[in-house]
Amino acid sequence: MPAESAAPVYEARYGVDRRSLGVLAGSALFTVFLALADFTLVQRVLGLVLFGGGGVFFAFTTVSRKVAFRVDGTGVLLGGSPARYQATTAHVPWEDITAVVLWRQHSAAGIPWVGVARRPEAGPLPGPGQGRAARATMRALAPEVPADVALASRAVSGWRLDRDALSAAVAHFAPGVQVVDAG
Repeated sequence: MPAESAAPVYEARYGVDRRSLGVLAGSALFTVFLALADFTLVQRVLGLVLFGGGGVFFAFTTVSRKVAFRVDGTGVLLGGSPARYQATTAHVPWEDITAVVLWRQHSAAGIPWVGVARRPEAGPLPGPGQGRAARATMRALAPEVPADVALASRAVSGWRLDRDALSAAVAHFAPGVQVVDAG
């Protein structure tokens, strides 16, 4: 009989991907350009802080290897921003989840998202970004996705989503919960 640890836990961690490499390369190029081009001291300092400091900060958060998304026997962990991980991470137990939802933010970048649809009686998720202003923002950015789902979602950015492994883990731990592709 296989050990419980052999269960198909799905876990994705922050790391380097194509999009983050592009951001890092862009920051490095702008930093070099600002250092070599003819700009005033104020412009250089501001640009170096923005692109150099921002690039270093982004590199730190990209290689943090913190959990971005996890599905296990207890439910779904919506990993937070690597910069404020503790304050922005939320765990949603299976008894509150009605579906795992895959969706895409309709913008120039077309960012994929993954989240959970929750029972109406489930309380708000912990952490910032759960109030009226956040709901209004998500309705504007993703009008085709219910605000409750959008607020219980994470952008697939800085990590990779394996749909097959996600579906297998959800089917194993919560057979009554479907993985829904909302486009």
